[in-house]
Amino acid sequence: MSTDALIRPWRTATLVASLVAAIELVLLIAAAFLLLAKPLSHALRQHAESSALAPAKKSSPVVHHAAAPKVAKPKLSRAQTRVFVFNGNGRTGAAAAEAARLQSLGYRVPGTANAKRQDYATSVVMYQSGFAGEAERLAHDMHVKVVGPLDGVTPSTLHGAQLAVVLGAN
Repeated sequence: MSTDALIRPWRTATLVASLVAAIELVLLIAAAFLLLAKPLSHALRQHAESSALAPAKKSSPVVHHAAAPKVAKPKLSRAQTRVFVFNGNGRTGAAAAEAARLQSLGYRVPGTANAKRQDYATSVVMYQSGFAGEAERLAHDMHVKVVGPLDGVTPSTLHGAQLAVVLGAN
């Protein structure tokens, strides 16, 4: 028997074993991906949501030489300012409780209602054109950081109010 005949079966067996091992490796990698993909995607999503909803980090003070933004001065007193309160956090009675608190501060509240959505993360003060100063004052009184013009609410929905508050979870 020649040496070539003795070596050839071993070479073939080695190539077949290597091919089987490569296929097993690919299958193991695919199985690991399938098993880890869903938990990993959930962890990444939770991290992204918590980062998006986390309060802003305090940074070192930076001196800006630009003029500070002008804050409009209110033209109406609290007693003349009408505020419509929307419940956007899903808690029963939240709008009525906030309306009572605003009335105790001197604001007039023509009504309350549920917002179209019940998943607002933060409270928002919105104002009709010309009432930005009143909105800033109300936001200060309520400790609300988000103030903007009416968005998604028609003035007729407010029953004569100049301002609207959408209560969020925070």
